[in-house]
Amino acid sequence: MTNDTAATAVAAATDVLHGNLRTGYSAGAGHEFRFTCPSPDTYPFQWSWDSAFHAIALSHIDPGRAQAEIGSLLTAVTPQGFLPHMLLWQDHLRPRAVEDFRIRVTGWTSATIAPPVLARAVERVFLATGDRDWLRSVLPRTLLCYEWLRTHRTNPRTGLLLTFQPDESGLDSSPKYDEAIGLDVTTGDVSPHWHDAMRKLLDSYATVTSDAELLAARRFVWHDVLFNSIYADGLQTVARLCRLSPKAQRVADVCANRAHAVTAALARHCWDEERGVFWDLDVVRGTPTRCLTASSLFPLILEDLPAPMAHRLVEEHLLNDQEFWTAFPVPSVAANEPVFDPDFRTGAIFRGSSWVNLNWYLHAGLRTHGFTRVADVLARRTLEMTARSGMRECYGPFDGAGHAAREFGWSSLVIDLVAAMEGDRR
Repeated sequence: MTNDTAATAVAAATDVLHGNLRTGYSAGAGHEFRFTCPSPDTYPFQWSWDSAFHAIALSHIDPGRAQAEIGSLLTAVTPQGFLPHMLLWQDHLRPRAVEDFRIRVTGWTSATIAPPVLARAVERVFLATGDRDWLRSVLPRTLLCYEWLRTHRTNPRTGLLLTFQPDESGLDSSPKYDEAIGLDVTTGDVSPHWHDAMRKLLDSYATVTSDAELLAARRFVWHDVLFNSIYADGLQTVARLCRLSPKAQRVADVCANRAHAVTAALARHCWDEERGVFWDLDVVRGTPTRCLTASSLFPLILEDLPAPMAHRLVEEHLLNDQEFWTAFPVPSVAANEPVFDPDFRTGAIFRGSSWVNLNWYLHAGLRTHGFTRVADVLARRTLEMTARSGMRECYGPFDGAGHAAREFGWSSLVIDLVAAMEGDRR
């Protein structure tokens, strides 16, 4: 990777972050809004994990706006701590949300959740600003969000969080969900069939009003490895933030212990010793879902993952050129899976393309577990594909070609990857 490659990627990312800023007043929400949309044409609303990634990138170029991004997101947190997946600020666009995005809506937000990246974003923005007053203002609601997940989505039998539809994991069309939602399409255009399957699932939830009823309906009940890994990582992050205050040491200990418990639960219930990977669990069927995807690697982001597991994930799978170590890693589905779609021919996301946000998390996990050379190569290849194709939603794992939405916000995480690499050189 040359300096020109990094400069090209960072310039494209900066332009997209500037261009995707949305401001105004929402009568439906009763608030002014200021957020970064994921993509102007395709994703006009505010998504919670997208905004967390946007804030991380913005922390390098406009820390004040990064704080505002998180502030906008936290506006939607309920008194109980529920943080919705989507914030439908724009009144005139709200009617299209259900049709386009297969969601349940309550008022001006979705009734669904998303991977809890929030704590990571809060930490990164705080590190960029050193603003303790701001941290004190956002930390209580951040803690409340993680407490809501624990109390409303934890399966007491496993200690893992539950999701009740595919897009709650953020991995919408991943083939690992096909059987559970009744999707039997392996070639051709998957998108219309997937949309139909999701509409049937949502229709079955029409009279459901609580998480307990979602669990009882047993239509789609899932232990997602990626979702739970991000949750455990978030708890560890919250613990670090709480340790900055002498008055919050007990809370820090509680969060750290909960994080360790989730890591242990992933190892106990999702680890396949024979294959050396983690599998999602379909709770309705009571079986692991043995479709090898990038989420099978995601416990690598956890600092307390046992070293033997981390080494097997990296050496047997991530660096396996028949699975994940493609020219532009990390493909969202292993290259030797029958459903692997490297060229976006299915028109569906997370079925083979590589994603900057997944690479960003795995890059951090590799560094945590001492695989610094591999992390450096992953960062360089990520920058190369974004410099080549611009800020796209995802990329071809063999040619780096851009797929799906254009001017895509979270691919601006390349700014953070460049900063990490420059920090290593100092």
